[in-house]
Amino acid sequence: MDLPELRLLRYFVAVAEELHFGRAAARLHVAQPGLSQQIQALERRLGVRLLERTSRQVRLTPAGGLLLTESRRLLAETGRVVDRVRRTGRGEMGRVTVAAIGSATYDVVPRLLRAHRAKYPDVEVVLREMSTPAQVQALRSGEIDVGILRLPADTADLAEHTVREDRMALMLPESHPLARRRSIPLRALSREPLILFPAAPRPSWADTVVAACRAAGFEPVVAQEAMESATVVSFVAAGVGVAIVPEGLKVLARAGVAYRLVAPPAPVTRLAVVHRTGELAPTVASFLGVVRELWPHRGAQR
Repeated sequence: MDLPELRLLRYFVAVAEELHFGRAAARLHVAQPGLSQQIQALERRLGVRLLERTSRQVRLTPAGGLLLTESRRLLAETGRVVDRVRRTGRGEMGRVTVAAIGSATYDVVPRLLRAHRAKYPDVEVVLREMSTPAQVQALRSGEIDVGILRLPADTADLAEHTVREDRMALMLPESHPLARRRSIPLRALSREPLILFPAAPRPSWADTVVAACRAAGFEPVVAQEAMESATVVSFVAAGVGVAIVPEGLKVLARAGVAYRLVAPPAPVTRLAVVHRTGELAPTVASFLGVVRELWPHRGAQR
């Protein structure tokens, strides 16, 4: 039904509910003669009488009673559809697909999802855990809408918004002699067995670690490779070796594991929200709006 027909139905509902053309016209803010003509036009279009008119009263015919019931239902449903369309256009309904590296899932992702859900409860966030290289590829292919990854990475054609800068840190057994220091230079690890995390895919944080060790003047001794953050902590607690980790993994430190920052100079990496450039879907734009509200001091880049 097109908009003019919906308008006729609204006119009819007002007359049918008021059973008085004058009151209905006042309710609709239209002239009474024009309203009467519109109802007559509706009757001609349907080919039935909807109202019995006398000098004293207006009554609904059986056909008019049915049309009143159905018009109320149709207008209510139309209102719901219009509301959903408008909310979808504002990014308040729909879906957004977000990928994140594992180290972001402990603090950044929960905080972001809580804030987004509070503001946009009817937007479904599909969350996937993916490595930084996989996210870059998935963004370019359109498989995901937003990535939460670690920089530097091959993001020349993508937009970035830094949410946190991570210094380099260590996890080591509490009984380790180096645990007595507040900060530890990388060169102090030249003879230490290291837990390399993650083992794959590459490039990754592991490459940052290896490059930093070489810049400090030594080749790292890899005692164990690991894929998951929790596995790294378990290996450290078991005394397998020392792990060089992003600062944000401090939340995983537990009994038996000491957490210390690496003394400068040491690389600083950025945790960033990344997305495609150009016009964004409304749900993506609203999601990024929450990111900027939470981390406004980190300006959008590129």
